[in-house]
Parts: sequence; C-alpha cells; structure tokens
Amino acid sequence: MKAMFEHLPVGKEESFFVAAFECPYFATPWHYHPEFELVQVVESVGKRFVGNTTSDFSHGDISFLGPNLPHLYKNPAAYYEKNEDLKARSIVIHFTRDSIGKDFLSLPQSKRVNQLLEMSARGLDLRGKTKKEINEKMHKIVEANGFQRLILLLEILDILSQSGDLDFISDEYFWRSNLQDADRLNKVFNYILQHFHEDIRLEDLASLVYMTRTSFCRFFLERTKRTFSDYLKEVRLNHSVKLLLEKNHTVAMAANKSGYNNLSNFNRMFKVKFGMSPQKFRQHYFEKN
Repeated sequence: MKAMFEHLPVGKEESFFVAAFECPYFATPWHYHPEFELVQVVESVGKRFVGNTTSDFSHGDISFLGPNLPHLYKNPAAYYEKNEDLKARSIVIHFTRDSIGKDFLSLPQSKRVNQLLEMSARGLDLRGKTKKEINEKMHKIVEANGFQRLILLLEILDILSQSGDLDFISDEYFWRSNLQDADRLNKVFNYILQHFHEDIRLEDLASLVYMTRTSFCRFFLERTKRTFSDYLKEVRLNHSVKLLLEKNHTVAMAANKSGYNNLSNFNRMFKVKFGMSPQKFRQHYFEKN
C-alpha cells in the first residue's frame, strides 16, 4: 500500500475526530496528517515506527503525536493469517488548534497546554498514573458527544500538560511531507520488519527504492537522522528485549531470532545500548515482576 496523506472526516456537529476501531490488523501504512493525534492501543502488539524511532507496542499503550509526524503501527505476521483470536483494537482522537479555539489557546491559562502541543512534535509516550487516567478518559470520550466530548478533550490535555509521566518518542523533530519519500521509506521499513533477523544487504534496499548504494545511504541518513546500520541495530535489539522477557527463550535464541549469529557480538551491542548484559537485564526484570 502506498504511503499517503491521511484524512479522517469530522462529523458536522463536531470540531474534531474520535473513533474506536476494531480490525484484524493495523492496515494504515507509513503516513502523516496535519492533526494532533492521541492513539490508544486497546488490544494488539507489534512494531511501531514514529519519526526516526522504532519500538514495540502492546495492549494499553497510549501515545500523543504532533502534526505531520510520520508513523506506522505494524502487527506480526500472525495477524495477517485470518487468526480470529487476534484483533487490532484502538481508540483514535484527531484534533487541530482550531478544534479547541485559537482564542482559547491564547489565554494565559492555556500556557501549559501550548507547551504540551509543542512537545508533541517529537511524539510522547504516556506511562504510570497519567496513562491510567487518560485510558479512562479515552474510553469515555468515545461514548460522549457534543459539548461533553469537547470537555473531555480539554480534561485530557490538562492532565497531560501537568504530567511528569511523558517520554519523548522520536529523537528529534522529524517531518516529511513528500509522498515519494514517504513511499520509499514505507517500502524500506516494511522490508526491514520482514527481514531484520536475516543478513540485510544495503544493495538490496537500494535496489528496492531504485537508488545506488551511496544515494540510499545519504537518503536514509537525511530522512531518519541516523545511519542504516544504527537503525537496523535498534530494531534488532528492541526485538531481542521482547524475546528475553519470554521465559521460553534463552539468550542465545533471542540473539539468533533477532539477527545476531555471533553471541559475543550480541552481548556487546546489548550492553552498549542498555547498560547491562542480556542475562542481567533478564534477571533484573523477573526479580521486579
């Protein structure tokens, strides 16, 4: 599916978009839109691409994404095999500054909300108490309508603007409105997601988007602000963390399934990124849980 500008229509009696979705899998490709977006993964797991960062997502995760910040939620292969036990359920809110009112946002009381909106340019993940509070509000806003729905949106923004439970997602502001670039990145990300556990050659990716190896390396660095090798390393290590937290995977199995054939190399890379060995990371997790 070609990457595209996304538009979700707003009802005649509404100033912003709210909907609960239930699908076999998340089908929207690498895309962007001019609206702010609050998205809650009610039920689903997979890989999330936001700006120049890749991470895992799971049930209950909530993110706040700023305008024109490209993103993609991708489920594992099992979701595409008509497995009735697997569902991708989400709640999505799209709004603009006009949805709230520019005059309202110019009030002194809106200072923190304006700061929050600026911060969302890099994308924000919610955690802790804030995540729990917003989870409740997002379920309520789906059922609400009219002025009550607007009040709930303002309450959500007020909670977020005062919260310390917010983490930046993308390393820096990442914006890309060129559809050809978006289509190329969509192809590259999909290929990486399908083959990151294999030996990926730069020549294969360059050929995929009709570029020379040199042009592709420059293109990828300009668009993601990191080298392809660094990006691939992040995808592989993030995947290994998910496997390490499953008791049926040994460290060697997690390394191999994440694209590392050399265990000592995997251990070294893991320690550089997470500050401890895979074994210690695993022990630390299970001791806390």
